[in-house]
Amino acid sequence: MQFHSTNNKNETAAFHEAILRGLPPDNGLYFPDHIPTLPLETWMGDEDTQPHHLATEIIWPYAQGSMERADLERLCAEAMNFPFPLVETDERRYALELFHGPTLAFKDVGARFLARAIAHFSDKKVTVLVATSGDTGSAVAQGFYNVDGIDVVLLYPKGRISKVQEQQLTTVGGNVQALEVDGAFDDCQAMVKEAFLDAQLQAARPLTSANSINIARWIPQATYYASTVHMLGENVLFSVPSGNYGNLAAGLLAHKMGMPCKGFIAATNANSVVPEYLETGSYQPRPSVATISNAMDVGAPSNFVRLTRLFGDDFDAFKAKVQGFHLSDADTRARMAQIHSDSGYICDPHGAIGHQALDAPLQQDSEAIGVYLHTAAPCKFGDVVAPVIGKDPEMPERLTAIIDRPKQAVPISATYSALKSFLLD
Repeated sequence: MQFHSTNNKNETAAFHEAILRGLPPDNGLYFPDHIPTLPLETWMGDEDTQPHHLATEIIWPYAQGSMERADLERLCAEAMNFPFPLVETDERRYALELFHGPTLAFKDVGARFLARAIAHFSDKKVTVLVATSGDTGSAVAQGFYNVDGIDVVLLYPKGRISKVQEQQLTTVGGNVQALEVDGAFDDCQAMVKEAFLDAQLQAARPLTSANSINIARWIPQATYYASTVHMLGENVLFSVPSGNYGNLAAGLLAHKMGMPCKGFIAATNANSVVPEYLETGSYQPRPSVATISNAMDVGAPSNFVRLTRLFGDDFDAFKAKVQGFHLSDADTRARMAQIHSDSGYICDPHGAIGHQALDAPLQQDSEAIGVYLHTAAPCKFGDVVAPVIGKDPEMPERLTAIIDRPKQAVPISATYSALKSFLLD
């Protein structure tokens, strides 16, 4: 399988090359030359099929030619060694809990696979450069911690992630370095992208990406969509809390590979550029605004081009399968309180948005089964959740152990020159 840049189909790379490069040299994103179709029994088979087996089936058409299938099976088994439970929170609505990995967030799936893929393919020292709005940083930090031949540099926006998220990515040490950027996530993302285009920097310090712009972060996330359909059948409607839209792009990739489902909802907060696109047909990225659902505070989502490319840049086809939804902070708090009052279930703000996004579609379609992706453990957003439900959400011991550790982060300005100076120092 070959991948090409979304900016130029002549700029190509094999699976392993695309992983190690992260981004094409023309600032596009890698996209497969074709979307393979898997047979229906892959998606609708035995409900007891393990996630890592599904992951192997999904990833193999892309990896074939770059690695042996036995190696892929091993990487998937090592990366996805935790469950993706479905919890029924009200009639015809389930939470897909994606926070049972090491860092209690859905990004463990892609980050753990990516770490193992880079270690498998790389024969030289490389720096993994990552912009994070919260959970990506901790997932990458844990996934790559003390992996031989790999340094990790994490950029996060000052004052725009939760206390737990910040502790998770600034207290790792070892080969992991956190940079506290005086700006928004979009600034962090722009700085990272510019670094990948800097030939001088790449020659001095080879870089790769662990954001969802990397295909080894993006493609494995299709696994938990497949796992859900295995459990619930073809009438699932997925509500996907979205920031950089790699998660939604993974679900749509699974669908394009043959996974049956009712459709998808692009659910977000005030940073509503994609829902607005679905309403108007006009994509208008803009600076992000800070919200209580900070992982979705992205005003120029990198994966937007993958969303549209999956539908051949056909707006009508895209809109036929994807609905848009956005919610204010006040309404998010109200929905968190309602979920807890009605069912006792504790939802983080991102999951609460996904929950409410299903209200109207479930009323309109009596056959649909709503599944909202609960992307992070509520305790990671305790400062938001506790005042709403009147108690602190339970925090696992592995998090309490880091809360009081001294923060280790280098403050830098939101400029590429500051990042380059740090990387070359």
